[in-house]
Amino acid sequence: MICKHIFSYCMAGSVAALVWGPAAAGAQTNSQPQAPIPASSTAAAVASELKRLQQDPTGWPMQTGNYAGWRYTPLDQINRSNVNDLKIGWQISTGVLRGHEGGPLVVDGMLYFHTPQPFIIYAVDLDRPGEIKWQYNANSDQNAVPMACCDLVNRGPAYADGKLFMTTLDNHVIALDAKTGKELWKIQNGSYTAGETITMSPLVVGDKVIVGNAGGEYGVRGTLTAYGIADGRAVWRAYGTGPDKDVLIDPQTTLMMGKPIGEADLGVKSWHGDQWQHGGASAWGWITYDPELNLIYYGTSNPGTWNPNQRPGDNKWSTSIFARDPNTGMAKWVYQLTPHDEWDYDAVNENVLADLDIGGRQRKALVHLDRNGFGYTIDRETGVPLVAEKFDPAVNWAERIDLSTGLPVRVKKYSTSQGVDNNVQGICPASIGSKDQQPIAYSPRTRLFYAPTNHVCMDYQPIDIAYVAGQPYVGAIVSMYGADKGNQLGRFIAWDATTGRAAWEIPENWAVWSGALATGGDIVFYGTMDGYAKAVEARSGQVLWQQKLPSGIIGNFMSFQHKGKQYVAVLSGIGGWAALGLAAGLTDPNAGLGTVGAFSDLAKYTNLGGTLTVFELSGDSTTHATAPR
Repeated sequence: MICKHIFSYCMAGSVAALVWGPAAAGAQTNSQPQAPIPASSTAAAVASELKRLQQDPTGWPMQTGNYAGWRYTPLDQINRSNVNDLKIGWQISTGVLRGHEGGPLVVDGMLYFHTPQPFIIYAVDLDRPGEIKWQYNANSDQNAVPMACCDLVNRGPAYADGKLFMTTLDNHVIALDAKTGKELWKIQNGSYTAGETITMSPLVVGDKVIVGNAGGEYGVRGTLTAYGIADGRAVWRAYGTGPDKDVLIDPQTTLMMGKPIGEADLGVKSWHGDQWQHGGASAWGWITYDPELNLIYYGTSNPGTWNPNQRPGDNKWSTSIFARDPNTGMAKWVYQLTPHDEWDYDAVNENVLADLDIGGRQRKALVHLDRNGFGYTIDRETGVPLVAEKFDPAVNWAERIDLSTGLPVRVKKYSTSQGVDNNVQGICPASIGSKDQQPIAYSPRTRLFYAPTNHVCMDYQPIDIAYVAGQPYVGAIVSMYGADKGNQLGRFIAWDATTGRAAWEIPENWAVWSGALATGGDIVFYGTMDGYAKAVEARSGQVLWQQKLPSGIIGNFMSFQHKGKQYVAVLSGIGGWAALGLAAGLTDPNAGLGTVGAFSDLAKYTNLGGTLTVFELSGDSTTHATAPR
């Protein structure tokens, strides 16, 4: 049966009630709020606090470093002259074996880090490094484990207003007291028995914490929801598919390619029958925010099912980037990158905000390196693409992106809409994309974007599948392999978003699944799946330093300063979609949605086990730190 080929496990499930508000025994299902709750006086205070924290180079208050998603620190104490003197300062084992994505936060002298399932938050006072001050275990329900398509991961907590906000696989959003770890509120975001899970890191804007769901491989209907940070009360919810009133689109004012959409309810009309009700378009990736425009930006996932023959039409609004008002959820613009997705090319990758010179004109830009292998530079005010070029040379499913329409010019040979049981071979990239959620870094010093990427292709065979709540709803058998039929499964690149060209690249044996970090010392950090932490020169890509850690690195590097000294930290612990075979003990080459075969040799080079590692300079190698970010 289909589960065998996709996840190597099955679980019966039924649709459970969606609970809005704090979860409690006997809680009743409530309807979606009819009108947004007005912003409270807390919103201004939180905005002021988060602005202060983002301007303080000693901390790291957000998973992406700042609202714009730069993953950059201006600290330059660690630089090309001394980076070779980096050593391990201290480490803490997480005690958990699955994939460790995301990374630590540092706020006002406290470091917070997390684990995958069962989702534990640890707090460390930086005056007492290596000593755990408090911990909170969310005890995520083990019955949610089979609903995770791509390992039991989580991309880390968020901070605001003296609180930490975390998400869990069993679809809860939790607020903790940052000083004590005391649980302040806990709400149920959806039903894991129907396949809805959460793996993303939330984002706080004003008095709201914003969270999306996952589960496109189970036929869920994607959502993005804003909750009040004070009590977890639902403020608004935007669906990824369905009528405009659910998607929070006004066709007369919401822009598509710079013009009002015009036609109503495309989130229904672009699907056959009622397929939109199980159409995916979940929001499990990253959210960024422009305070000046007051817009949040995020992408939606693949449509369900993976068999494109079963869902004719553009399948809006899957594989799309949305710009929304964070107070009301209403869409300002939307751009669908891969209409009628035939390859699982989610658009959930991060949207990095930077002001760039495009063709001699300064533009408020959004840079997005998509799963489909194209690097997009988009006007973040209107949603119109300005640049779109292949960032991996293997990409073959489309010739190019037509900037006049925003549409890909497809290559028919690699279309999977060629009938059931037709195994289409040699499609590049594979379903894991030329880049997945592993976030890029941007340096305002070099004006380059530093991207961890995958160099993987696939064979793709659609198969018919029926929707059953809580069961895999994939409809394809996928086999993945290196793009060059060799050992190079990844590349780390410096991307010029103004021209759509790579300035330099570093080939890697494995897909590069860690998040990057750029620094004021013109150093860029990233990690490899076989466990090497690496530092490279930002302008040339020269590898200056590397350190082997006990397990592969799929976490995201960050940096902070304490008592005048700069540190770099990362979570190691192999797992995630690419390493699902190792993490879950799968051996069928087609399991893990096709990744097991491509990464079968990884077990020869690393093993499971989570560790927080904090690096520091040895001896007298330190210099001074510089201006705020």
